[in-house]
Amino acid sequence: MLVLSRKEGEQLRIGDDIVLTVSRISGNRVAIGIEAPRSVRIVRGELEPLKVVGGVAPVAASMEDSTVAVASKPHS
Repeated sequence: MLVLSRKEGEQLRIGDDIVLTVSRISGNRVAIGIEAPRSVRIVRGELEPLKVVGGVAPVAASMEDSTVAVASKPHS
């Protein structure tokens, strides 16, 4: 696993199409903004093991079903 340190407002790029931005750091919580094509499936890690439980798969929210907060880039 690659481990990188980033400050608030800094970004990481994955390939040509995915950008992760550290939007906010508050105590032990980090808000991360994700820019990716709609075809890229993004699921929180704790939801991945829940794919099928009792023969029923939980519904993961798609981009169309989610409210996405867009933060402006901090001014330096």
